[in-house]
Amino acid sequence: QVPLVESGGGLVQAGGSLRLSCAATDRIFRNNVMAWFRQPPGKQRELVAHITSGSSTNYADSVKGRFTISRDNAKNTVSLQMNSLKPEDTAVYYCNALKYFNTNLNWGQGTQVTVSS
Repeated sequence: QVPLVESGGGLVQAGGSLRLSCAATDRIFRNNVMAWFRQPPGKQRELVAHITSGSSTNYADSVKGRFTISRDNAKNTVSLQMNSLKPEDTAVYYCNALKYFNTNLNWGQGTQVTVSS
């Protein structure tokens, strides 16, 4: 079973919206803080938002007020609603448990988000 599968990326104009989804295995998802990350072209992977099992959330300053993270504990899925997209949001977006951020563990293929100006 693939640990993490991201979907929902695409090409969108600035100001548009996208909704990303991530399906995780129970081993990764259950009782873990889940997070969305992104890796812009030529840059390192960065944390975008995270959500606890109790649905407390936290966001990077660059996306606060525009992105909303949510999770469905019954389905082991985590989503990222992205509104008012900007060209600087262009990146490959990944989900994972937050604790794996600085590891090579469990990373999926990611989903490409491209925002045109």
